[in-house]
Amino acid sequence: MAKLDISEKRLPQDGRIKIRLRVEERTRDLDLRVSVVPTHFGEKVVMRLLDKSRLQLDMTQLGFDQEPLRRFKDAVDRPYGIVMVTGPTGSGKTNTLYSAIAQLNDPAVNILTAEDPIEFNLAGINQVQMKEQIGLTFASAMRSFLRQDPDIILVGEIRDFETAEIAVKAALTGHLVLSTLHTNDAPSTVNRLMNMGIEPFLVATSVNCIAAQRLVRVVCSRCAEDFETSPQMLIQVGFAPDEVKALKIKRGRGCETCKNTGYKGRIGLFEVLLFSDEIRDMILSGASSIELKRRAVEEGMVTLRVAGLNKVRDGVTTLEEVLRETVM
Repeated sequence: MAKLDISEKRLPQDGRIKIRLRVEERTRDLDLRVSVVPTHFGEKVVMRLLDKSRLQLDMTQLGFDQEPLRRFKDAVDRPYGIVMVTGPTGSGKTNTLYSAIAQLNDPAVNILTAEDPIEFNLAGINQVQMKEQIGLTFASAMRSFLRQDPDIILVGEIRDFETAEIAVKAALTGHLVLSTLHTNDAPSTVNRLMNMGIEPFLVATSVNCIAAQRLVRVVCSRCAEDFETSPQMLIQVGFAPDEVKALKIKRGRGCETCKNTGYKGRIGLFEVLLFSDEIRDMILSGASSIELKRRAVEEGMVTLRVAGLNKVRDGVTTLEEVLRETVM
């Protein structure tokens, strides 16, 4: 069904299955991403489910706090430069980029995307599927894009020096470039780009904004109840001592709606690092990611942990979810 080679058992393979389901009088298109890896005792399969009807293109609904959302929108609205979204696989990076693209989408704007695979089809946007076996890679697609008079370029992922170099060149020649990268937080992305071989002065001048994100589960609204936690524990994870006594933490008891898990749905935690002149100077002088983070927090950056604690404070998620996904 995934159009894989059933006679090949020695190599990893990737495929996709498109199915149409009828659920509660509604038709839904589902995409199944199939990944097969040969292990010692046979093939291991992981299937990732993508529900096109659940695609959320409204930035205000993704989970951004007010100030990080303003910063991210500010970066996306600039005419040129790189905007990066970072995080592990399955943390919703593509959805965030699609939301940014949906905001910028206009018949007068030429938007080109290089994706592997194309997760969702968006009207009015030129999406290109990568095919490495015939030489259509992110780097080669980017080179062709620059001859297509683009206004905005979206690169699915920056994986190597060649792609990073072309993205930087595109950003420095008047294009807005959106892309993703696998890093732990926003400040460490700077060092990751340098490790790839990009010169510090190019990183400082081409990048506008880096947003790190994670997904946490949302407390089920049907069975949510107050949950007692020791004040010491709350202080330890990052809450201020003076707010601990009045703090009410929610947890789902478990019901039919949430299949007795206590959670229903997911929401994003965001850390948005907007490049100021001071941050650019620090990059040029070879500052570490710890120093960059310290300076960014002084300038008002909300870290992933603080974003998570804000969600706990609002009763949106639990402490366990935030501790699982973030560090101090």
